[in-house]
Amino acid sequence: MSLNVPAALLEKAEHGDVEEAAFVETVRDSLPYAYRLVARLSGELDDSPEEFADNTVAPSDAERGQLLRAMASDAIRGSLERHFGVKLAFQNCHRVAAFRPGAETGEAYARFTSPRAQLLNQVPGLRSC
Repeated sequence: MSLNVPAALLEKAEHGDVEEAAFVETVRDSLPYAYRLVARLSGELDDSPEEFADNTVAPSDAERGQLLRAMASDAIRGSLERHFGVKLAFQNCHRVAAFRPGAETGEAYARFTSPRAQLLNQVPGLRSC
């Protein structure tokens, strides 16, 4: 299971839409590593003139699981992007980058999300992720 959903929020979802803030709070509580990583990258991007901020530190297996669940879900990933005001790009089990919104049409985003970048980011220790 990806998220630990409070009973009250689940009941609300069963009867209609839920507020995105409540969903993001559930993501924060359920996937704390993924949430903190996106928060950190967002803050680094805000404080930098660079085109993106990325993570190059391999997480533990439990952290990796959280990150994979967050990046694989359109709802979770999209909510984190809107909450933090970034566009996320994901290469593998740890390499997440936060770009400024609209960067999808830029050269840095194209390079980061290219097949070449994906291949160059592979190392033997991360092949199982």
